[in-house]
Formats: sequence, structure tokens, C-alpha cells
Amino acid sequence: MKLVHRNIFKELLSIFGLSVCCLLGLIIMGRMLQLRELFMSQNLGIMDLLQLFIFLCPFFMLLITPIACMLSVFLVFLRMNTDNEAIALKANGVSLYQLLPAPLAFSLLCTVLTFVVSFVGVSWGMDMFKAKIVEYARTRSKLAIQAGVFNRDFPNLTFYAKQVDSEKGEMRFVFVEDRTLKDTSVVIVAPYGRVETNPKEGEVGIVFRNGRIFRQHGDELNILQFGRYKVRLPLGKLLGGFSFDRDKPKEMSFFDLWELYRTPNDRMLHDTNYARKLETEFVKRWALPFGCLILGMFAFPIASVFRGLRQQYGLMLSMGLFLVYYSLFSVGTGLGEAGTLSPYIGLWLPNILFAIIAWVGIYYANMEKTIPLVTLIEHWRAKRAES
Repeated sequence: MKLVHRNIFKELLSIFGLSVCCLLGLIIMGRMLQLRELFMSQNLGIMDLLQLFIFLCPFFMLLITPIACMLSVFLVFLRMNTDNEAIALKANGVSLYQLLPAPLAFSLLCTVLTFVVSFVGVSWGMDMFKAKIVEYARTRSKLAIQAGVFNRDFPNLTFYAKQVDSEKGEMRFVFVEDRTLKDTSVVIVAPYGRVETNPKEGEVGIVFRNGRIFRQHGDELNILQFGRYKVRLPLGKLLGGFSFDRDKPKEMSFFDLWELYRTPNDRMLHDTNYARKLETEFVKRWALPFGCLILGMFAFPIASVFRGLRQQYGLMLSMGLFLVYYSLFSVGTGLGEAGTLSPYIGLWLPNILFAIIAWVGIYYANMEKTIPLVTLIEHWRAKRAES
């Protein structure tokens, strides 16, 4: 049995790896299309894009791992039933319960992986992604200030610098015309400027030193001297509307969510919609990882029920079953964020429902009996075929 379990576990890992790569590639390609305006403004190479892909992976792995776990278990045991391997094992006195350790250990491994992604991976990936975007915007994008060129890429701002050190972000003899104020013209002249980035806030700021501000409003002209003056550039608007909101619950780590859940901040106390979203995300970070274990055990008996089904149809069936699970999960998420239903009920109900089906399915599959519901469906189909 150790040899059987080892071979099943290896096959589960190989299909899991293939499923994750395919699903991750499809999702990231779709995401990249949504962010095409963001990347069109960047002069990025292949390695730069690869880095950004890696940083986005944890965010999507939270969803991909449960479906990949279910696909792996379903396809492996569907193949074993189709190739009569399961029948041969049963003929030698091996029950379905004795085959359970391999998919159980595999599902637990996927659960642990998803917990790691849920607790720290999501926030780490999004923080690194935003930090890279800010860095590229400062040094490699079309938004980077070039020496001796009037830069008008920033809305209502014109920048000019006689000398620019792109590596250090330093500029000499800087001129800025600010037209952000209505009926007011502001010109900033300084001998020295420096680009400073704040990835968490999504800002690129240009700090001027020892310069002058010429402010004209109508016929009135004011001249101010300063030691330090900063112009902030919101990257979200400059880079295709990309959001740099650091308080988005979906991009927080589990520990940040837990801290806010225990000690609500001012935003949570005054914004009930935000508070509901944060609570729903907190519950989701627990419920979705357990979905790996439950879906893996759910796929185990389902493969026996549909033995003889071709691999391509089995793939479609398993995707359809996961779609049912995820639809219930999405409905629970929406109701939780809207305040209609507690997220503890809405997000755990799909897990409980599929866990019950898995337990009943394993019992009937081990007894080599058909689930009554499946019998009713087959009887209904037979009657329709006769008529």
C-alpha cells in the first residue's frame, strides 16, 4: 500500500502542477489585458514583466489552489477507475478507505499552501508589485523626467531640468509650471530637486530645495522663497487609473485584517460598508483554504460515481462542479459585504454543504452503492429516452 500511495501522490502532484500553471497563465493574461494602459506607459523588458507576474501570483493562487486540488484528485481517480486499476485493487482486498490517505495528505498539503498564501503571500505580492511599479515609473517609464526636455506627461504640470541623474533621482536647475489651480499660474524655480517615491501611498514626489515660487492670480504676483518644497504626483491617475489604496482588504495580510478586526480604526467606525468588506475578507482568508481539503475529499467519491467518463468530459464536469462551489462562495461574499447575511454563514455554508456530500459520497462509493439522488437522475433520464 505504501507503493500505491506513493504513486498516487506523485500523480496528484504532477497534475496539480500542470493545472496551476495553466490556470495561472490564463488568469494573469486576462489581468494583463486589464492593466494594458499601465504597461503601455512603461519601458519594460521581459525580466521586468516576469517579476511583476511573480508578484501577482499569490493574489490569484488563493483562488487557483482549491480548483487545482479538486481537478487533481478527480482526474487521477477517474483515470484509475477508467483503466480498471481501482477494480484490480478492490479484487485484491483493497477498500476505498485504504486509498484515502494519499488524496487526504495531498489535500492537506494544498490547504497548508493556501493558508501560507492567504496569511502572508497576498500582501507580500501586492506590496512588491506596487513598489516595482513606482520604481519603474520613476526610472524607466515615459513619465521619467529627461534632461533638457520639457515634460508634459503629468496633467497640468510642465517639468524641465537641465541635468538629471536617473539612478539617484537628482536634478539640477529645475523649472516647474503648475496649472492645477483655476485662474492661477504657479512657477517653481530651484537649483536642486530630487525624486522621492512612496510605494505604499502610490506617490512620486519631487522635492525642491532653496528655490522660489512665482504665483500669479490676475494682476497680482507673489514671490516666495523656500528651503524645501514638494510636489506630489498621484501615480494612480497617471498610470491608467491603477489603484494604490493601501487599505484595500483584499490586499492586506491576514494579520493586518486580524488587528483591524480586533481594534477597529476610525474608517471602520464611520464607514460601515468598509467594515463589512473587511470582516468578509477576514472570514474568506479562513474559509477558502479549507476549501482545498473539502473539495479534494468531494472529488474522491465523485470520480467513482462517474467512472468510465472520458478525461476531457471529466475535466469539464469537475470545472462545472467547482463553478457551483465558487458561485455559492461568491454569493456568500456578496451578501456578507452587503450586510444581508453574516459572512460566517455565507462563506462557510458551501464548505459545510460540500463536506456533507463528500462524506456521504465516500460511504456509498466504498459500499459500491449509487447515491439515491444519482439513481433518481438516471431513472429520469431512462424514462425520457424511452418516451
